[in-house]
Amino acid sequence: MYAVIKTGGKQYKVSEGGEIAIEKVSGGKGETVIFDEVLMVSRGEDIKVGTPFLEGVRVSGEIIDQTKAKKINVFKMKRRKGFKKKTGHRQKLTRMKIKEISI
Repeated sequence: MYAVIKTGGKQYKVSEGGEIAIEKVSGGKGETVIFDEVLMVSRGEDIKVGTPFLEGVRVSGEIIDQTKAKKINVFKMKRRKGFKKKTGHRQKLTRMKIKEISI
């Protein structure tokens, strides 16, 4: 059994007991987060697709850790002008363990 959820402007395929890293969700370690925006649920051969979301379907997950992603370097340059600019960014992530997909 798996589901496709939407959070942080992205879509993730999740299954019970699986772990995912999503964009930061507020909460501390051990807290439960409920995802109501479920796009699709599959239970064996039975597949339900929402338009855009499924009614009454929820995915619950437990926060494992609040971390940061690997650093991304952004380098801008204009040739022959002497313009160089270097910046970086580390996206804040939440690692979650999916506990239950309730239909």
